[in-house]
Formats: sequence, C-alpha cells, structure tokens
Amino acid sequence: MADPPFLVRVTDIKQWFYCPRVVYFTYLMPVERKITPKMEFGLEQHEIISALERRRKLREYGIQEGQRLFHVPLRSSRLGLSGILDLLLVTDKTCIPVEFKDTTRVYHPPGRTNHSRQLAGYALLVEERYSCAVEQGFIYQIPTSRIIGVRLTDGLKAEVRRAITDIHAMIAGEAMPDPPPQRGKCTDCEFLRFCGDRF
Repeated sequence: MADPPFLVRVTDIKQWFYCPRVVYFTYLMPVERKITPKMEFGLEQHEIISALERRRKLREYGIQEGQRLFHVPLRSSRLGLSGILDLLLVTDKTCIPVEFKDTTRVYHPPGRTNHSRQLAGYALLVEERYSCAVEQGFIYQIPTSRIIGVRLTDGLKAEVRRAITDIHAMIAGEAMPDPPPQRGKCTDCEFLRFCGDRF
C-alpha cells in the first residue's frame, strides 16, 4: 500500500472527532482564520507550563527516572501524520506522551474524548519514532494543574488509525462530511457561516 501523498496533523484528529467539517474547511475550503484572544492566551499558558513542568517530580507520572523532551516534532509518511507533542517522558522501558490542555472538562471515561484520541495519535507517532510500546499517556489540565492518566489501548489506537484513513479519503474525495448531531457545538464555531444546513 502506497504512503499517503501528504501529512495531516494530529490536531486534525481531535477536530475530526469533535466536528469533521472543521477538518474539511481547513483543507478543502481554507479561509483566513483569526487568532482569538483565547488562542493567544493558550499559547502563553503552554510556555508557562513548560517552564513549571521542568520542576515537577516525575513520580507524579508514576515513574522514578526519565528524560523530559518538550515540543517534540513528530512525523510519519507511513501514517500520513505529523504533529508537535507538548511533552514526552522517556525512560529506559517506555515513552509517555503528555498533552497540555487549557480546559477544566472532566474526562469520563478518559479514553473516549477527542483529546484522548489526539493523545493516541501522538502515541502512534512516538511508537514509530522511538520503537517502543506506548500504553499510557497524560493530559495536563492547565487551569487546575490536574494530571489525568489515559490508557492508550490497541482499540483506541485502531480507532485513530481509521480516523486518519477517513480524513485522507475525505480530502482526496473532496466530500463534505455530515455535521455532528449536537448542535451546541456549532454555537461559537468560526465556520458556522459556511454550514448552510446548520441554521
């Protein structure tokens, strides 16, 4: 099987599970996207947390020793995927991806959210790059400083692989996907004016 002709981003996986039309508009109907104050604040928070994280004890992640790698660029032509991981913890036995999120959302169950699926996308890239099995990851909630463990199961990774395939197929076929059933997601969407069937 030939490699995909281009790489989609790990953040596209998160968007795909939230609303696949966001990915459609990003690649097939690109419009100028404004950096909102919330987005700017999020970028600033990432830098602050990166600095604070250097002082955090690794045992809070369930490990005693390891190396911290920040803002790790990852890419795979085989997967057709690329991204920049916020933090990677590397031990002599495993690799643990960590994503910083500016949210207070409670994750129940943690393995079935768009953020957890994004984390699984990073796990696939880490496994290929570092030749290690990634079975655990963490989401760091910036507002609460809470660390949430996520089991990165084979089933979750398979779901993400299918999503990557579906994203590539959608882009290749230039077919607008159906919107999510929850209309509440559309309220503050920057692409709402392009979705005539959502009014």
